[in-house]
Amino acid sequence: MATMQYNFKKITHVPTAKDFVDVVLSRTQRQTPTVVHRGYAITRIRQFYMRKVKFTQTSWNEKISRILEDFPRVDDIHPFYSDLLNVLYDKDHYKLALGQLNTAKNIIDKVAKDYVKLLKYGDTLYRCKQLKRAALGRMCTIMKKHGASLAYLEQVRQHMSRLPSIDPNTRTILVCGYPNVGKSSFMNKVTRADVEVQPYAFTTKSIYVGHTDYKYLRWQVLDTPGILDRPLEERNTIEMQSITALAHLRAVVLYIVDASEQCGYTIKQQAELFHSIKPLFANKPLVIAINKVDQRRLEDLKPEDAALIAGMRAALRGPQALQLGEEEELPCMSTLSEEGVMEVKRVCCDKLLAARVEQKLASRRAGEVLNRLHVAHPKPRDAVSRPAVIPHSVAVNRVKKASGDLKIVTEKELQDANGGAGVYSTDFRKNYMLDDDDWKYDIVPEIFNGKNIADFIDPEIDERLAELEREEDELEEKWSAERADAGMEAEEEMEEGEKEMLHEVRSRRANLVNEHRRKKSAGNNTPTMPRTADAERRTTTARMKESLGAMGIDPSLAIARARDRSQVREGRKRARSLAGDADAEMDDGEGGEGDEEKKKQHSSKSRSVSVARRTDRADKSPGAGLKNEEERMRAQKMSDKAQRKMNKRAKIGEADRTIITKMPKHLFSGKRGIGKTDRR
Repeated sequence: MATMQYNFKKITHVPTAKDFVDVVLSRTQRQTPTVVHRGYAITRIRQFYMRKVKFTQTSWNEKISRILEDFPRVDDIHPFYSDLLNVLYDKDHYKLALGQLNTAKNIIDKVAKDYVKLLKYGDTLYRCKQLKRAALGRMCTIMKKHGASLAYLEQVRQHMSRLPSIDPNTRTILVCGYPNVGKSSFMNKVTRADVEVQPYAFTTKSIYVGHTDYKYLRWQVLDTPGILDRPLEERNTIEMQSITALAHLRAVVLYIVDASEQCGYTIKQQAELFHSIKPLFANKPLVIAINKVDQRRLEDLKPEDAALIAGMRAALRGPQALQLGEEEELPCMSTLSEEGVMEVKRVCCDKLLAARVEQKLASRRAGEVLNRLHVAHPKPRDAVSRPAVIPHSVAVNRVKKASGDLKIVTEKELQDANGGAGVYSTDFRKNYMLDDDDWKYDIVPEIFNGKNIADFIDPEIDERLAELEREEDELEEKWSAERADAGMEAEEEMEEGEKEMLHEVRSRRANLVNEHRRKKSAGNNTPTMPRTADAERRTTTARMKESLGAMGIDPSLAIARARDRSQVREGRKRARSLAGDADAEMDDGEGGEGDEEKKKQHSSKSRSVSVARRTDRADKSPGAGLKNEEERMRAQKMSDKAQRKMNKRAKIGEADRTIITKMPKHLFSGKRGIGKTDRR
């Protein structure tokens, strides 16, 4: 066996017979096709129902096999767990339940095989369906007959999941004795466990596990239920758990004796129990601890009681345990005052470590390891004495230190004597190793090749730096003066009007550059100013004409373009007449430039109310790519006609690649409603 660590919490849940049937049939309904028609070919109908029978058989096989694999096999696990299962659950009943499930699995496989063979010869849809119903019905009936075994195994699983995780091969301290002698109290003191302690017998009804540390090793402490002195056949399940642990676990046995007899049992009864279970201590280290010495000391015992304890101690010297030294006394403790508890733990751990080492040395493997080891012992090469060499200064300092003449002052003492932390500053320079100690506190203690750099600095370097700075200042002043003279000469050649025009052009250019940089930094994403932002109507063509005229620019083309792009924002009913009025007003406002030809409106021939008017969306400005108004209207109609096909397909245009959702999630997802699983 590779490992003895068992985790019974991983055993899968065992459902009841009814739930088992519902789970398997529901899975068959969900994961196999559900639609078959009378008009299908007979081979297709046969395959439809054969698939359902095979799938159901596979589901039964998988789930039953998982249960059989998860439950431990009594013959394959550690003898401690094997006997513990026998004590708690009755080994025969346990094996019988698992065997019945295994038989049911084999019968289901045989039923499926037989009905698949019959389905191959089904000649109608009805006959195939009835064969499928019979097959699934027989499988379900087989499992319903084993409902009692499933219920028993589920109870066993729940109880096994609550069993402590015990490693049978690790370092273990096994605490045993009569009920109420202080076993659980000892475990609570030496481990981090919290076992219930009450002043009555059989408070502990099962084995509890705790862990402690000793010599950097992890130890397992087992608190067993109390044992009574009676024949093995009369012992109950609680006592048999302790007997099983004593029989199969390789551990140091700690037998606790209540010297005060407050547990309800005399020392004589406790000694008789010890001698009755002594065969279980064979080949195990054994420690007898006297508890409750705060109530009654070992020296205060009666002579007959002391003789009984001496008789138990004599059993420690037998071949079944490591011998206790003659000078070593029985460990005594009090779990109430914690007196001697750690001493008892130390004795138990040391005995178990010694026993494990002795067992390993007695094994064959230890001899093989020792044969590969060689310990070398150095031998002197001659008779010359070669003592250790100690420098003279070190020897002198040792003598001074021994006599008290040498006083070593530490940095900590200097700090305390000079104001403490935060005030005292450690002097690191005093430990500098230089050729001359006078160099330690130089202002510039920069040494290179054994020479001080400060000795080689040019004494006239400051004057030379000042001369260079003066020369640079003179050159800068001369260059500035030449540039200013050149600018004045260029400006003197222009007249006053030209200078003003030059200044205005330069300022205009600077404004354009700044505006361009502003738009570029903003990502050219500035929104167009809405009409509501200009409540006073300051941005008009009149102001534009005035500002551009002041700069000497002809604004007529810009004004014509702005008016050409203006839109009438009144309602749709009077759009045509109002547009005509607006055109007339614009013509009058331009000072009689001539009546322009009325522009044709792009409209459909149909006068139906249900047809919306076609609006003129083409660019009306000159140079838009069309030579006259007729060409523009024709291009607009061709565009509208090409769009009709797109409108029928619910597309915006040729570039519309939108794919609508063919299966909306809210219609094709979610859990099934109530009552959906009954139609199989």
